[in-house]
Amino acid sequence: MTPERGRVLSLDLGEVRVGLALSDELRITAQPAGVLVRVGSRSMLREIANLVAEHGVSAVVVGYPLHLSGEEGERARDAREIARRLRESLAVPVELWDERMSTAEAERTLIAGGVRRERRRKVVDSIAAVLILQSWLAAHSEDGLQSEG
Repeated sequence: MTPERGRVLSLDLGEVRVGLALSDELRITAQPAGVLVRVGSRSMLREIANLVAEHGVSAVVVGYPLHLSGEEGERARDAREIARRLRESLAVPVELWDERMSTAEAERTLIAGGVRRERRRKVVDSIAAVLILQSWLAAHSEDGLQSEG
């Protein structure tokens, strides 16, 4: 069970990069927090633990990329394994969150905003993490409605 207050860190796990987003303390807004280059799982887990400590994170949400059918593929199994390892190494709750289409939605948003392809490649993972976190925040808000932000 996740605490009701405190910052939440979300992860969009890509094969090369991990997009990051952080909520505010009141869990109203989600902001991009950059990317981690996925070199090795141990170093990635260590960097995530450092972010949790540095930003006073009280929960971690890991994007869970199920197939449209709801079945688990290789990327979803990878996310489940990373979440398991984070649960073992962090003192905060770690939750998987359905992220079907978040990267595609982030890409469409950036294209609609006129962001050039080279810049999109650099920020799409972080924007996908924001979309994952916004979805999680909306589902966990007291009134079930997502605040503007």
